[in-house]
Amino acid sequence: MNHQKTTVLDLGTPEEKRSEIKAYFNATFDIYEELFTSLKNDDAYYVRAEPLRHPLIFYFGHTATFYINKLVVSKLYDQRVNEGIESIMAIGVDEMSWDDLDKTDYQWPSINEVQTYRDHVRDIVNHLIDTMPLRVPVQWDDPFWVIMMGIEHERIHLETSSVLIRQTNIDWVQPIPGWPICEDRDLAPDNKLLEVQAGTVLQGRTHPSHTYGWDNEFGQQKNEIKTFKASKFLVSNREFLDFVQDEGYENKKWWSLEGWSWKEFRSAKHPPFWIEDEEEMCGYRYRTMCEEIAMPLNWPVDVNFLEAKAFCNWLSEKKGKRLRLPSEPEWYRLYESVELESHSAWLSAPGNINLEHFASSCPVDMFMTNDFGDVIGNVWQWTESAIDGLEGFRVHPAYDDFSVPTFDGKHNLIKGGSWISTGNSALAESRYAFRRHFFQHAGFRYVESDRDVVQDFNVYESDELIAQYLEFHYGDNYFGVPNFPKACIDIISKYLNDSRARAFDLGCAVGRSSFELARYFDHVDALDFSTRFIQNAIHLQEKGKVSYMIPVEGEIKELKTFELNSLDLDGGKGSAESAQRVDFTQGDASNLRAKYTDYDLVFAGNLIDRLYDPKKFLEDIQGRIRQGGLLVITSPYTWLEEYTERSNWLGGKKVNGENVSTLDGIAAVLCDSFDSVTEPIDVPFVIRETARKHQHTIAQLSIWRKK
Repeated sequence: MNHQKTTVLDLGTPEEKRSEIKAYFNATFDIYEELFTSLKNDDAYYVRAEPLRHPLIFYFGHTATFYINKLVVSKLYDQRVNEGIESIMAIGVDEMSWDDLDKTDYQWPSINEVQTYRDHVRDIVNHLIDTMPLRVPVQWDDPFWVIMMGIEHERIHLETSSVLIRQTNIDWVQPIPGWPICEDRDLAPDNKLLEVQAGTVLQGRTHPSHTYGWDNEFGQQKNEIKTFKASKFLVSNREFLDFVQDEGYENKKWWSLEGWSWKEFRSAKHPPFWIEDEEEMCGYRYRTMCEEIAMPLNWPVDVNFLEAKAFCNWLSEKKGKRLRLPSEPEWYRLYESVELESHSAWLSAPGNINLEHFASSCPVDMFMTNDFGDVIGNVWQWTESAIDGLEGFRVHPAYDDFSVPTFDGKHNLIKGGSWISTGNSALAESRYAFRRHFFQHAGFRYVESDRDVVQDFNVYESDELIAQYLEFHYGDNYFGVPNFPKACIDIISKYLNDSRARAFDLGCAVGRSSFELARYFDHVDALDFSTRFIQNAIHLQEKGKVSYMIPVEGEIKELKTFELNSLDLDGGKGSAESAQRVDFTQGDASNLRAKYTDYDLVFAGNLIDRLYDPKKFLEDIQGRIRQGGLLVITSPYTWLEEYTERSNWLGGKKVNGENVSTLDGIAAVLCDSFDSVTEPIDVPFVIRETARKHQHTIAQLSIWRKK
């Protein structure tokens, strides 16, 4: 097993740091590939162990595609390696509701193809590490921060992929040589509550950072924690068995509404890694990552948040105490109270973490620190706290959707790490969160407190760019200029034929044009490259309302709120029913998946001059439109080399000494398969920057019908 810790970024010379990062990168690549040797044969890569996630072949390729995608976005690398792999393996399905099963039939590449791709990516990244400029400390906006982002991303998937392997049928997996499981399996110690003294908890990283951190770790938060009691040990399999044997899974009173609905849907009767076996003394065997063993009663139980909460409710009544899961600040107070050494100072990990001890859990009393067991390591610890940004939170431009999609009150934080938590995941500062029904190598400890956990979420969109687009799509009209997305769809509606089954809104931003198209079409696919745009559109669709802060002048801002019902999307019945016909997805218009096809209308709103290869886009999109269907393009034709190399501009340039307009360029690509429906139409729009500054622009709208 690999015991290497995450790289320190603020100490040493540039060449020392270059060597350390290169070693860390290759060690990470190696151990990730070693994990997949647990699969017995090629077929195991394509088995779907968990209906909410892809088969393991996706994750085998995903971490390599992440490097290329982030390097291209950051302009550190200028070409694709394998567009097919980078399209199908770019985005996972890790954030779905428990009853939202993805039945898409993907055409996965072969293992050899993915391995060849991984080898190519390894060579590319090693070359960049050898040649890119490097300064110490490595900071947020440095090229090597993106390299570290890729490394730590793969370390995350080392852990999440191990969970999927653990969920795979035992016939498909085998132990990994050199990855030993713990042999200590005995009776569990009695758990009890110990006092944790009051104190001030200060959370948040600052720049420059000692090690790599994800965006949600930066910022500041201060909490005054009053004295509370916490369980001495993590809840063991033995302690949780009492709940199971007391028919805890059959008694609705212990479960939240969400928890009971999940339990009924999954027909859950016990923790996920318990296997019913009447020949065992306790009635169950236990599944490690690659083996089935006799139930280790003294190991921590692995459950999701919903199961942990049901247990706490049951135990509260049994003991006559107010027991619950700790909040994130309470976990930090416990961590600080035992005075563990910082991660970079470890000579040996002070817990079952970093793959330094076992490739499994171990007894809850094996690693003790100041009377508490497993403050870090063994299994992650669920908290009552749903993840949110700390004060001063901002996204990293290379990965704007790492945290923001989870700031929805539905993703609860896990703390402390597990036996396979390495790199950033092994740090106390790490802040990872999962939907409450998801399984990780996660368990829990409980606390006694009379205080409920109450959170105030940042419910208003404060990012200036996002707020600007929300105002553009849903805000006031300025200087008598009509709403642009609505105006475009109103024009298009005059040219629609009777076939109105499917429409595709490319570059949908925060969704107004998509909702307007839903007036006319049975189904609308809506896609944008920015997850933050998509997240706001989905929020409006689900919640019916969106709030945002727009600048007035300087630091002065005003709150705006928009309700979806005001769009009258159902013809005036009081609710936006047709808005539910829109399916919003994050994606790259220049690298579309095969499923985006068979459309009666494709609308590319102000998109064409922001693509890196617009001609390729136009050539590709033609085959995705039905005969007689429409392709509608709007653009002010503001070509910039920041987005599109000059050689790829469709127009706005001289060719052989003659002026070529963008409309000429579009027509040249489309002429064999499309007819122009009408003369181009000018559509003005105004974007508000502040109360006294606005952009007035005129886009050209052209409509093309497939022959």
